[in-house]
Amino acid sequence: MNTHTKTSGAGLGFRRELLPALQQAVPAVIDFFEVAPENWAGMGGQSAYDLRAFTERYPFVCHGLSLSLGGPGALDETLIRRTRDFMREHGMTLFTEHLSWCADDSHLYDLLPIPMTEDAVRWTADRILRTQDLLGMRIGVENASTYIAPPGSDMGEAEFVRAVVERADCGLHLDVNNVYVNSQNFGFDPYEYLRALPLERTCYVHVAGHYVEDDGLLVDTHGTEVIDPVWALLDAAYAGIGRSVPTCLERDFNLPALDVLAEEVAQIARRQGVLTAQVWAQQNPKQRPWARVA
Repeated sequence: MNTHTKTSGAGLGFRRELLPALQQAVPAVIDFFEVAPENWAGMGGQSAYDLRAFTERYPFVCHGLSLSLGGPGALDETLIRRTRDFMREHGMTLFTEHLSWCADDSHLYDLLPIPMTEDAVRWTADRILRTQDLLGMRIGVENASTYIAPPGSDMGEAEFVRAVVERADCGLHLDVNNVYVNSQNFGFDPYEYLRALPLERTCYVHVAGHYVEDDGLLVDTHGTEVIDPVWALLDAAYAGIGRSVPTCLERDFNLPALDVLAEEVAQIARRQGVLTAQVWAQQNPKQRPWARVA
C-alpha cells in the first residue's frame, strides 16, 4: 500500500510516453503525479507493474475523464466503484472530475457544457453527492472549457459553478487555463470570474497550454507550453486560495523531453514559494532550475 497519501506541491500528468525517462530519474521538482482511472484501472501485466512502481513512491491524484456528472444518462456507478477500488489499491486520496457531460446512451468523446439553470444545479449536485457516497470521499469538480453557450441558461458560469459546488458540498478543482480560454472566447474578465468562484473550496489546480485557431478561437488542447497570461492568472488564483493547493501541469500530446516539462513544473513550484530562481542560482549554479532547494 502506498503510504504517500498527502498530495501537495507541483505535479505532472503521468503519461506512458514519459515512462522511459521517469524510470531513469524523476526530476526533484515533481512532487506528485496525476492519472486518469479510465486509462489505468483494471490494467494488468507490465502496465500495472509500471504504475505500482511509482504509486509506491509518490502521491497520485485521480482525475476522471468520462463520469459525465451533468449528463442526462444514468450515472455510471460501475465506473465509480472501479475508480474507488483503484484508488484504494494505490493509496490515492483525491479524485476530481469535470463539471460537464460527455455521455447519454453512449460516450460522446467530448466534454459538453451543462445548461446553467437551477434545475441543472440540482441534477448535477445530486449526482456529485451520489458519487461522493460511492467513493467514500469528497471530490473536486473542475470548471470546464466550453465553445458554445449552452441554451436555456439563466445564470453566469461562475455563479453556476458556485451553486453546484455549494449544493453538493464538494471541492473546487480550479483549471486556470480553462478560465483564460473561456474568457477569451466569450469576452469576459478572467480576474472577475476568479473572484466570483468559491475559491475557499479549492482542492486542486490545473495549468496548461492551449491552441489558437486562425479565426482567434482558443482550444484547450494541453498540447503546448503555458503562456504568460495563464501564469499571471495562476498567481492571482494563489492570492485567493493560498499557495499550498496541489497544482498539476497538464500536457497530453506533443510531449517534449522530460527536462523541458520539468522546467514548467518548476514554474509552478516557484510560484508556490517552494523554490525561487534566485535561490537555486545562488546555491546550485551548475544545476538546472528544477533542482529542488532544501
